Amino acid sequence: MVAVPESLLSAFRPRTSPPSVATVLRSVLWPIAILSIFHRSYVLATNGYITDDFGPVYRAVINFKLGWDIYNENFQHVDPHYLYPPGGTLLLAPFGYLPVDASRYWFIFFNTVAILLAAYFLLRLFKYSMASVAAPALILAMFVTESVTSTLVYTNINGCILLGEVLFLMWLLDGRRNREWLAGIAIGLTVVVKPSLLPLLLLPVLNRQWRPLVGAFGVPLVFNAVAWPMVSDPMNFIHRTVPYILSTRDYFNSSILGNGIYYGLPMWLILAMRILFALLALGSLVLLYRYYRTRDPLFWLLTSSGVLLIASYLVTSLGQGYYSMMLFPFLMTVVLKNSVIRNWPAWLAIYGFMTMDRYLLAHWPTTGRFLEYMKITYGWSLMLIVVFCVLYFRYLDAKADGRLEDGIDPPWMTDDGERASVKA
Repeated sequence: MVAVPESLLSAFRPRTSPPSVATVLRSVLWPIAILSIFHRSYVLATNGYITDDFGPVYRAVINFKLGWDIYNENFQHVDPHYLYPPGGTLLLAPFGYLPVDASRYWFIFFNTVAILLAAYFLLRLFKYSMASVAAPALILAMFVTESVTSTLVYTNINGCILLGEVLFLMWLLDGRRNREWLAGIAIGLTVVVKPSLLPLLLLPVLNRQWRPLVGAFGVPLVFNAVAWPMVSDPMNFIHRTVPYILSTRDYFNSSILGNGIYYGLPMWLILAMRILFALLALGSLVLLYRYYRTRDPLFWLLTSSGVLLIASYLVTSLGQGYYSMMLFPFLMTVVLKNSVIRNWPAWLAIYGFMTMDRYLLAHWPTTGRFLEYMKITYGWSLMLIVVFCVLYFRYLDAKADGRLEDGIDPPWMTDDGERASVKA
């Protein structure tokens, strides 16, 4: 008869006391989180979808390896196009040395690992361990969203972009000067491929940290300088691809401009809405900077990052739904005492830009398409409104109580300096 270890037997004996809520939640959430990772990264991602973001990337890196033209696509089609600069092509070149299926599967693997690493570093940033309930809760929350699912199913590089963002924010908050150099390298590597995180460079500028800017601009310059003579048609990127990037699409575009053009809104109304939300974002950034930058650096940095990114999605010419993935650091601020998203309108907004629910209606197709296409735009818009209103109403309450006099902090300005420190 095989002897069963005592430690294993003890795990199945009746408990002498009820388990804690944390123990129950971990037991429930970890299996669901692990299976969600498996389902999104192995089942859905390997099955693929009509939209294939990896196809143009693979064609480009193969052409790069063979010395053929890369920037020669027909932009009259709505299929995914290859828009990465020569430096990004060089960075992704190793995927051109594998068969197409193996290359795609490794690409999915690396992005899945990058998302999990981003979750791990976010937990560390908020002082949570992998043994806490927050770990499976965060991972599950990430992998049930439309943004993470679409990133893996469409097979694009947003998982790695998210990891670069989290490392950038974490090293900015570290307080050690050598980490500021690493922050610049982290965001610089993302800019080599796509400039979606460039708005975040305003944060080290506001915080008087110049070191991250060196890597943020230097890394892309180095990669592109090396790759430029290696690409057979580098000027086509300037003459053909860049104008397309700067143009406004009316498909797969949740920005105000993209949806406004799709629905035929007058340009003056589109411009007015863009200016309105830009001003809301500016007002929020001013209040965050004035009252939180030194008192609660973690809250200031991550909330400001969310405001900057959402404003860029709404106000610029392109905002795609799965860009919302970059808002996970901002959404984690819900656990902070100064959080601006501890209210139901904020979570209504989050539902809009994170949900996988589809709103296409077979019997009312026009209504269904409107709900489906606009839910992300409405979610981003509502979130900017919520953040500004919460901050502004706090300001008005403090002013009415006479707590804004010199040397007196408003009652809602809590000092969270032990959580993170930023050198000014």
